[in-house]
Amino acid sequence: MKRDLPQALALYREKGRLQYSGEPVSQLDHAWQSFRLAARAGASSALQLAAFFHDLGHLFQREQGSPTLSGKDDKHEDVGAAYLRAFLPDAVCEPIALHVAAKRYLVATEPEYAAKLSEDSVRSLALQGGPMSAREIAEFETNPWSQDAVALRRWDEEAKSGSAHTPDIERVLSVVSDLARDLPASTQSA
Repeated sequence: MKRDLPQALALYREKGRLQYSGEPVSQLDHAWQSFRLAARAGASSALQLAAFFHDLGHLFQREQGSPTLSGKDDKHEDVGAAYLRAFLPDAVCEPIALHVAAKRYLVATEPEYAAKLSEDSVRSLALQGGPMSAREIAEFETNPWSQDAVALRRWDEEAKSGSAHTPDIERVLSVVSDLARDLPASTQSA
């Protein structure tokens, strides 16, 4: 499969209306809500794109429903980041690769954060290693992308409103495409 922006957007055309397992939103709704939360927070263009694409890896899943129900961690953060690295810079891909670690970090460092997790997110947390240990926390905090990953993770958790409005899919994909094309040349990957 070719790895480029048009193909990534085509995945949302094909699978974006699928239910985001265990949540009252579709994959596209969740991506758009995450994107909008990042934009409202004044995030960089790259971090806004990370917010949109953070769960792209789920769209490669072939099973119906959440893999957590079968006791599987689909490693969607790794799958999505690896796919996007072919055409987007680290400023987009690294927060995506770390957003699951950011959940583990937040649960370990902010006990009240665990109460915000959905049922499916609690199941996936157990499969992903649970709360970080003190050593893992220290290591995570030294990663230059950790703060972006934490911000992304907070938007991820908040972006599950069944009553929020998502524009027509072509409008959404046009906005995302334009933003990706407008990334400064110095941040484009080779």
